[in-house]
Amino acid sequence: MMMTAVEALTISAPILSFHTQPIPKSNNYRYSTLNCTENRMPINCKSSARESFYPIKASSSSFVAKNSEPMVPPYNVLITGSTKGIGYALAKEFLKAGDNVIICSRSEERVKSAVESLQMESRKQHVWGIKCDVRKGDDVKILVAFAQEQLKYIDIWAAMQINNAGSNAYSFKPLIEASDEDLIEVVSTNTLGLMICCREAINIMQKQSRGGHIFNIDGAGSDGRPTPRFAAYGATKCSVVHLTKSLQAELRMQDVKNVIVHNLSPGMVTTDLLMSGANTKQAKFFINVLAEPAEVVAQYLVPNIRYVPENGSGRPTYIRFLTGLKAYSQIFSRLAFGARRNRHVLED
Repeated sequence: MMMTAVEALTISAPILSFHTQPIPKSNNYRYSTLNCTENRMPINCKSSARESFYPIKASSSSFVAKNSEPMVPPYNVLITGSTKGIGYALAKEFLKAGDNVIICSRSEERVKSAVESLQMESRKQHVWGIKCDVRKGDDVKILVAFAQEQLKYIDIWAAMQINNAGSNAYSFKPLIEASDEDLIEVVSTNTLGLMICCREAINIMQKQSRGGHIFNIDGAGSDGRPTPRFAAYGATKCSVVHLTKSLQAELRMQDVKNVIVHNLSPGMVTTDLLMSGANTKQAKFFINVLAEPAEVVAQYLVPNIRYVPENGSGRPTYIRFLTGLKAYSQIFSRLAFGARRNRHVLED
């Protein structure tokens, strides 16, 4: 399950964990102004909700492979960690948009159940699932082979390395109380698993005439702020942003122009894992003010993700659901007008 921006529950307001990507300064480059969506409706805006990682030269054609095939919908989408929570919600929204979707998780039973539910909810059959442990390179290779067999190619790979709330490794406790097994579970899933997925995604996508887009899902700690009571988790999520930037740099150095790596920030999502931390007055306050159900977050993120290939852009982006401005606006509305009280949990 997704645990994102949870450190906001453990620190004093107004110090929160928001991603405010600095805009690099340069007189020789320009920056992309992209469309962003609100409630699934495109609007022109200059927003930190989706912005370019790096400056780009005035001629954007240099980012597109000369012999590339245009990427047009419906898209072929692969989502790891997608049998529940935000991953499942993303899969559902991609299906609604008419895309083809492959889901996976470590549990064959959960995969089967999720595929059946998605087919029933979307009334569409173009969704497939397979058991996969992203910590194992052979499993991920099998996942890629399965995707090629079903879809021939992968346009969008959303890499979500998440465990459920029942895992002891993802409970709220100080690092000194964490066992070796807990730490290995968190790091191997969120860091090693992400690296393996990115490696295999880049390897297959750069061979495709259509290329591909990789979206790495970040979470609490990814902006460098502390995450007490789940320090290991925060450390792995901080590594997501660094890994994404490093991969972008490697692809530029290798002159790979048809594979683009992006970051995706869902903000605070009301998963079982997040709600399990709602045991203090402060935690309940922030959950009610800032958190949203996975379905609401996915309805915002999917159109923005799909816009990237639709726009034909070869530029890395950072798509955020919960921006700093949006969060502070909601906090102000709560403090000034009592808005969003008791939305998800009853407050004292």
